[in-house]
Amino acid sequence: MTGRYAALSARLDYAFSDCDLLGRALTHRSKGSANYERLEFLGDSVLGLVIADVLYRRFPGLSEGELTRVRAGLVRREALARLARNIKIGDHLQLGEGELKSGGFDRDSILADSLEAVFGAIFVDGGFEKVRYVIERLYQAPLASIDPAAILKDPKTRLQEFLQKQSLGVPIYNMLEITGDPHQQHFVVECLAAGLEQPVRGEGGSRRIAEQEAAARAYAILTAQTGNDYS
Repeated sequence: MTGRYAALSARLDYAFSDCDLLGRALTHRSKGSANYERLEFLGDSVLGLVIADVLYRRFPGLSEGELTRVRAGLVRREALARLARNIKIGDHLQLGEGELKSGGFDRDSILADSLEAVFGAIFVDGGFEKVRYVIERLYQAPLASIDPAAILKDPKTRLQEFLQKQSLGVPIYNMLEITGDPHQQHFVVECLAAGLEQPVRGEGGSRRIAEQEAAARAYAILTAQTGNDYS
């Protein structure tokens, strides 16, 4: 491919037959109606399917819940934004004046959405096997770093071990609210941990479940900040 998108096409290792599709995938809604939103919708589904299939085949010992948790870590906004930065999508984004002035070319949400749109564009342009190849290639390092042993640990254990490796204190869990009848109570818990800008909440039908949810959210935030959220 020649022209304005040649460098990006090379980093993707995919040559578009219809370059207009790639151009649309890189166009934010602030630039006009011919933007990436429909392609993003498609790409989000394609990405989820590819990652789910890869995880299903690579990790036969993981349960449905564990596979879901790993997939969520791989396709969350922060993870996508890092991949988008790796291939310098921000250099090619088409933004309206307001978004351009406010630094939209390096905003996680826009980078992540645009990368999903690029996946959608490749799917439309070349089919499933082509987009699968591109996704697996971009995700090679994150997929290689997945540690099944770490995945099997519960969220509170993973959070505490992460903090210990950073030489930080143990997390603190505070009960905020208990509602409902005695046989059907609902618990709201907050988790405080070094590195969090503010406490993270978790909810559930028991204190244990609420604490595990809060720990999982805290772990996701902290590991995303360090760029190591694939364990």
